Amino acid sequence: MLKTKDVRRQMLVQQGRCPECSGTEFVTDMETGEIACSQCGLVLQEEILDQKPEWRAFTPEETRSKARTGPPASLRQFDKGLSTTFQPYKDTYGRSLPMRERLKMMRLRKWNIRARVHSSAERNLSQAMNELTRLSDKLHIPASVEENAALIYRKALDEGLIRGRSIKSIAAAALYAACRLTRTPRSLKEIAEASTRRRKEISRCYRLLQRELEIKMPVDDPVKYISKIASHVRLSQKTQNTASKLLERAKDKKGVVGKGPTGMAAAALYIAAIMNDQSLTQRELAKAADVTEVTVRNRYKELDKILGLKLRSKKNN
Repeated sequence: MLKTKDVRRQMLVQQGRCPECSGTEFVTDMETGEIACSQCGLVLQEEILDQKPEWRAFTPEETRSKARTGPPASLRQFDKGLSTTFQPYKDTYGRSLPMRERLKMMRLRKWNIRARVHSSAERNLSQAMNELTRLSDKLHIPASVEENAALIYRKALDEGLIRGRSIKSIAAAALYAACRLTRTPRSLKEIAEASTRRRKEISRCYRLLQRELEIKMPVDDPVKYISKIASHVRLSQKTQNTASKLLERAKDKKGVVGKGPTGMAAAALYIAAIMNDQSLTQRELAKAADVTEVTVRNRYKELDKILGLKLRSKKNN
């Protein structure tokens, strides 16, 4: 009977209620380590464990130096950052090791590296993560997007999609898929130029990942490309805001469906530059957007017609 009462008492405490008065307000005494009911004074728990570190730190630098844990696990590293590293030249106090101990630590370090990459899947991941890091650094892609690309590549490896295909092509395709998913303005041509593989090969691998992994890609928003293109031709913020508003109006009228986002963004910037009396040629915008002048001209005419701006007649007048 006593055991049943203890179980019932614990259940009530876990539910946040006092077993005696059914109160819901508790008081914690950090000096004595007790939790008591504020209404009847019943002690519900004794000897609370202090989860804080026993050392003190007064600056962020001291906090980092005294922390006993490393960085969090990351998918961008093939071993998720959980491996052990050797420092073959110094001990834990920073003192230089004798030559005999140094040679011993170097041998241990060599065998540790060999033991970490002992299977074909780990060797594959090691090469792929290095390629993803190289591409991300070259294209200035955020770490969160690179993390998504690493996750896509790991899924492709688990599904057996890498066999018989180039690791660099799949890695570039995974990075492009991550950019599409996170709406990061990076085109397939930019990724292909940064990679050592052909654009056609990367495009084929991207379609494979999208089909086999059942990835639903969002539609590219041309507004995301406005700031990128405008920075190359040095347009004002007022012109960029005008172009964004023009594209929002065109989206409401379904005028951007099926069109390339970079071409639509360049055409909107061209119209906004005309409206704000800024001198800008279609050739400059086409070069900044990495499209042809014909594309900019056609998208400009389409936006002019959809929005009813009649800029050409104004210009002729």
